[in-house]
Amino acid sequence: MESRSIRMSKRPRTLDAFFTPPAKRARHEKTANSEATTDTSGSDPTKASHHATYPYAISHLPPNVSEILNLAPSTEPRVINDRTDLDLVYYQPFVPKEITKDLFEFLRRELFFYRVKYTIKRGPVETNITTPRFTTVFGLDETARFGGDELPVDSASGKALPKDAYNCKPRPIPQCLDLLRTLTENATGCTFNFCLVNYYSTGQDSISYHSDDERFLGVEPAIASFTLGAKRDFLLKHKPTPEGHASETQPLKLPLGSGDMLLMKGLTQSKWLHSIPKRKGGEADKGRINITFRRAMVRGGTDNYYHYNVNSGELYKWNELSRKMLPWMHTMDA
Repeated sequence: MESRSIRMSKRPRTLDAFFTPPAKRARHEKTANSEATTDTSGSDPTKASHHATYPYAISHLPPNVSEILNLAPSTEPRVINDRTDLDLVYYQPFVPKEITKDLFEFLRRELFFYRVKYTIKRGPVETNITTPRFTTVFGLDETARFGGDELPVDSASGKALPKDAYNCKPRPIPQCLDLLRTLTENATGCTFNFCLVNYYSTGQDSISYHSDDERFLGVEPAIASFTLGAKRDFLLKHKPTPEGHASETQPLKLPLGSGDMLLMKGLTQSKWLHSIPKRKGGEADKGRINITFRRAMVRGGTDNYYHYNVNSGELYKWNELSRKMLPWMHTMDA
């Protein structure tokens, strides 16, 4: 595999012609879709992000973590585009190594997750699916923003949306994830309004081959994917030809380590599939957090992300005593 290094002293302006790069700004600021009811400086460890849709307040990043995180990206990325239709930017790592362990443990401990169950129908046959990993999601699509009363309002007019505008209850990105979103936007020139988080508790947690090519993401979407915790293989393979024949383009395997970030853009989603396969024992059983930032353009994107990442799934929270995710109850010590 051939690759070439690129310097990022200036934010790139041509990563994806579909996106309008954000104006240069401070390392972190409040935005329409980010948590807006608390101070997001991260300077006070007693502060937390609050919202009516959160089951409990989510602590802000500890000052020692947020200060070092502000130095990200910690390395120059390399471009991987030596295969047909593939367009990747790979940071090894993006998050400074001295805080990857603390950041992983903090997010695993503070965030709430779901083991989502849903039904798919292929013809007359219905199949019940349990997502083979823990998931959670934050954000709101381009058509709306969170208003002063914490409810979604029209992004253009600022008027309150009808109660049935969404089939879900959108929630803003908390400070502990929004800082990383801002740093990612600054480094890539892309804009994101959604944060999806997966927790792979063991090597048996996985995600099958798929592509994030939904229409609500727009043309040639850019998706930034972070790894924290255990190293896991990330597999990519070109989609079959329109005639159904296997592609002759060579597949790719990337061993994503803690702190790494992979930006997938251009034709990658429309032409390639990617997966995190099952692995037996070893490092994979130590747990991995995957954070992805995306930009949903329409309301259908919001409903889709909450349906497949929250839905009616049971709520889970990390339990330090048992060292695993357990069902969360209000009587538990959060």
